[in-house]
Amino acid sequence: MKIFKGRVIATNMAKTAAVEVERVVVHPIYGKRFKRAKKYLVHDEFGVGVGDEVKFVASKPYSKLK
Repeated sequence: MKIFKGRVIATNMAKTAAVEVERVVVHPIYGKRFKRAKKYLVHDEFGVGVGDEVKFVASKPYSKLK
């Protein structure tokens, strides 16, 4: 199972949180490191708040985007 770690950026949907996951990418030629971020919609049963650090796992789809 793939475990993601990110920061909650929005909680304005019912039982859903928008989580931004950052990763570090290295340029293949120059070796420079830079950050890339992706936003995931995550099922939220516990009521997390904006700015919280959360861990979540990939699972079966709960809806079209989650």
